[in-house]
Amino acid sequence: MALTNDKLVIVGAAGMIGSNMVQTALMMGLTTDICLYDVFSPEGVAEEMRQSGFGDVKITATTDAKEAFTNAKYIISSGGAPRKEGMTREDLLKGNCEIAEGLGKDIKTYCPDVKHVVIIFNPADLTGLVTLLYSGLKPSQVTTLAALDTTRLQSALAKKFGVMQSEITGCATYGGHGEQMAVFGSHVEIDGRKLTDIVGTPEFPAEEWEQMKADVTKGGAQIIKLRGRSSFQSPAYLSVEMIRSVMGGEKFRFPVGTYVCNEKYNHIMMAMDTMLDENGATYKVPQGTPEENAKLDASYEHLCKMRDELVDLGIVPPISEWNKINPNL
Repeated sequence: MALTNDKLVIVGAAGMIGSNMVQTALMMGLTTDICLYDVFSPEGVAEEMRQSGFGDVKITATTDAKEAFTNAKYIISSGGAPRKEGMTREDLLKGNCEIAEGLGKDIKTYCPDVKHVVIIFNPADLTGLVTLLYSGLKPSQVTTLAALDTTRLQSALAKKFGVMQSEITGCATYGGHGEQMAVFGSHVEIDGRKLTDIVGTPEFPAEEWEQMKADVTKGGAQIIKLRGRSSFQSPAYLSVEMIRSVMGGEKFRFPVGTYVCNEKYNHIMMAMDTMLDENGATYKVPQGTPEENAKLDASYEHLCKMRDELVDLGIVPPISEWNKINPNL
């Protein structure tokens, strides 16, 4: 039995990430109503899914925004330009944030009662922020994929110590989804042993830990080198896990990007210590070592610079005017 009969829209469904999201959502049995939307026809993907024999679901495909978003209750969007070798996530800023602006306006026009939106196209912190602003939704209703950084740390440690990833607990990266992220290792345990007790020993020299953290921040670039294209299976799977959690499924296991506005971090989308469930996203500010907290502050400053660049580009107005566009901010 499906978790819901509500309509789920996969944006960018003709692409590699989007088509993987469609298949994953169908395999998880999330809903009886999935719509594939892309500016390039997603009908081929829809036909493959129908021919896979998924029985208790209506699969539609369209290039028309009104048809796609009308009556939508859940949305996952990978509908931006992919990162190519030699590019950073930030290189995609202007073009993909313009796409995010259009997405937000489509949501406000065609499905203002949508329950939750997951944004995964880069730079996700900024595209998510722009989508939230123009959609008119509440901050808890729009989240971004930040878990991929945490799973990269978890997998690196699991490979290093020869254990299953489930035996690596307390892994988290916070702040921006990019090379300025803050890697928190102070809460990590490896098969019951504290990472802080292992780092600096012959088993795991401090230099090796520092190199691992640096490699994690460049994990996406490494996939491009290994595969010749940007990540598509891991972001697809994790983003569908995110939408499953707000549909009433298992609670999401990792940090997500969420809108933050408090006494320390203001008017920004960034990964926090989050809970994602049927009520959407709630967060608390993570606390690590003084060095980790400083890294998080630096990541926030980096995100603020990119947010301010969006103001200079005219994609978003000054923060003082955001409330006029979205009264929830």
